[in-house]
Amino acid sequence: MTRVTAALEIAIAVAVLTATTIAQTTSTSQPPETPAMTTASRFPPGPGRDALFKVCKECHGPESVLGQLKTRDEWSKTLDEMAANGATGTDEEWNSILDYLDKHYSLILVNTAPAKDLALKLDVPAEIADEIVRARTEKGTFTSIDELKRVPGLDGAKLDARKDRLIF
Repeated sequence: MTRVTAALEIAIAVAVLTATTIAQTTSTSQPPETPAMTTASRFPPGPGRDALFKVCKECHGPESVLGQLKTRDEWSKTLDEMAANGATGTDEEWNSILDYLDKHYSLILVNTAPAKDLALKLDVPAEIADEIVRARTEKGTFTSIDELKRVPGLDGAKLDARKDRLIF
């Protein structure tokens, strides 16, 4: 066997191994995400999400929401500015967008928010939100997430998921 033949056989063997590895990897991996899937997966499901995608897609896309945390009033002003700049939507869409942004992308003012707001933004039952208000009324304001986690019945994982939004 000549050197050229041996080199050719090695090259063919490497190519076959590479193709086999790629075929096995491709058959067991998930399909690649499309840009639409990636965008949607970054936004929690819920009422108002589809309206957000529809209204925001013309100028900037919904991703601009991800880098901002505002109060409900600030989100309302932002939506008013968008409408003034030409964004279009029905009154129902604008209201559902505001509710969606408030629930998922608003600051959570732990020491001043009424129980109704805490229930919505922390995704807890009204009874737990009432307990948060009762605890801060009886013991004073919360100063950390660890103190807040001591409220009976409050799910620490839900707090951790929202820790960047908590204002003490």
